[in-house]
Amino acid sequence: MLLSIISPVYQAESLLQELVERIRQAVSGITDSYEIILVEDASKDNSWNKIEELASRFPEINGIKLSRNFGQHYAITAGLDAAKGEWIVVMDCDLQDRPEEIPNLYQEAQKGFDVVLANRENRQDGFFKRLSSKVFYRTLAWLTGSKQDESIANFGVYHRKVVNEIIGMRESIRYFPTMVKWVGFRQTAIPVVHAENGDRGSTYNLKRLFNLALDIMLAYSDKPIRLTVKLGMLVALTGFLFALYTLYRYLDGDIIVAGYASLIISIWMLTGFLLITLGMVGLYIGKTFEGVKNRPIYIVEKRISRDKT
Repeated sequence: MLLSIISPVYQAESLLQELVERIRQAVSGITDSYEIILVEDASKDNSWNKIEELASRFPEINGIKLSRNFGQHYAITAGLDAAKGEWIVVMDCDLQDRPEEIPNLYQEAQKGFDVVLANRENRQDGFFKRLSSKVFYRTLAWLTGSKQDESIANFGVYHRKVVNEIIGMRESIRYFPTMVKWVGFRQTAIPVVHAENGDRGSTYNLKRLFNLALDIMLAYSDKPIRLTVKLGMLVALTGFLFALYTLYRYLDGDIIVAGYASLIISIWMLTGFLLITLGMVGLYIGKTFEGVKNRPIYIVEKRISRDKT
């Protein structure tokens, strides 16, 4: 099989018909040997029923229903595990990733690239999403020490050897773009048209973005721990200098009674710092504890599969 097109599905019942039709039309100019893998991430609407209906009409559709909402990047992993194609396309289901760009991505890959990413030069998102995305990617770049491009997300075409390496990474915290960057190989990006989201809105609210950023920070960076150590050294140095200054004033006769204010401030500052340090270490220990449990990354409740090669 030449192509596998993977799309994680969440709250997209009204979009799936158009998504499938546009993918079929776009891919028909490339090959007849392809599959469309729709991974339903426990939507609250009837997305799975719609996938079953479409699969009954189009034999190239494979459906995967997860047992609960694991998250977008876990759904992508489920699709990658099931994909059989030599080239794998990953795209969102909201039609902002335009299926009509798939031939352009594939054509660029034929120039010798293993990964061709979609560069959304003019993002058609709301102000909040663009702002939160900018803050998210800049913070991630600072924490991980690697360049992050906010115009590039999941949409792209990936060679089988790249996907094999990614699915071999079975850590419990998943973030697909960082995994793609980490495995390397020959990568490039081309500009694509980014469609408007319409009235659907983003499924990533502030809480979900914060949790995602926290997970990525704990999984791919030890900078918070390093910063905590540096802050601790700074506090210790400041305290030592303050102690010398206080001793000097005492010997010089300037201090008769120790100051209540300075004592309280010191206690609160040091206690707060200790709690922050313990909390940061606790977060890392908690994520390590989750990893050693060796639980499955996702659980499949139902599957619609066509044995095509």
